[in-house]
Amino acid sequence: MTVTLFHNRACGTSRNVLAMILAAGIEPVVVEYLKTPPSRADLDVLASRLSVPVRDLLRQRGTPYAELGLDDPDLTDGQILDAIAAHPILLNRPVVMTETTARPCRPKETLFEILPETRMAQAAP
Repeated sequence: MTVTLFHNRACGTSRNVLAMILAAGIEPVVVEYLKTPPSRADLDVLASRLSVPVRDLLRQRGTPYAELGLDDPDLTDGQILDAIAAHPILLNRPVVMTETTARPCRPKETLFEILPETRMAQAAP
């Protein structure tokens, strides 16, 4: 199974999620999305696997969210993805994606819903 982590090293939650994945014996593909922003096509793949609304990918704090009018409830998923492609800082990190599902992992325990084996690794002595 391929696990992709859209990661920001400066984010404590993102670092914790990475550690949880590694503790479960999974070697993820780590995408430092601020250094190597995902393309619009990559974001389309991510959106197709989301188990939550595309809007949940948006980060508000410390981003141009308000300036770009992203609080408009009439924005389409495509418009939201266009904004993230243009401004990768808008991606609500960390995001974990597998071949079948994807989800922002805030709080970090959301990871257990995507990768149940990470819960078992956390419980091991």
